[in-house]
Amino acid sequence: MGEHHDHPTHKHGEHLHRHDGDAFVRTVADACEQRGLRLTPLRLRVLEMIAASGKPVKAYDLLDQLKDERAGAAPPTVYRALDFLLENSFIHKLESINAYVSCHHPEEAHQVPFLICDKCASAVEICDERVATLLSEQAREHGFRPRAQTLEVHGICSACADA
Repeated sequence: MGEHHDHPTHKHGEHLHRHDGDAFVRTVADACEQRGLRLTPLRLRVLEMIAASGKPVKAYDLLDQLKDERAGAAPPTVYRALDFLLENSFIHKLESINAYVSCHHPEEAHQVPFLICDKCASAVEICDERVATLLSEQAREHGFRPRAQTLEVHGICSACADA
């Protein structure tokens, strides 16, 4: 994985984020320690693989990698690890492509939109509270009580557009 840096802040304080995989794993390990959560070797390994991928990764790709490293790796073991990471907001699931990506702010639960490139499958997390707030307000105005929020915008990233 190439080293990624945060993009500059854009107008109104929103950020487009990319990840430093090692720093991300350290942040999650620290958060687990602070919250008294058990980051088992398998959960840690799944987390490392997601962080190292640099782009969304599917569960069966994780399983294939694990089978090379651990005898007896099976789908339920991978899904249990993914469930733990999702429940604690350390990763996000991109529903539209059924893939997992590391979270830029794993120390806090939050709803964020993603820009997903249909050409290279990159996913960029946009950290802008206004988006989640606007969706929640609109839902309330319609008498709707939201439980979860997923916003995934598909298109072509700037790198693919320039190529």
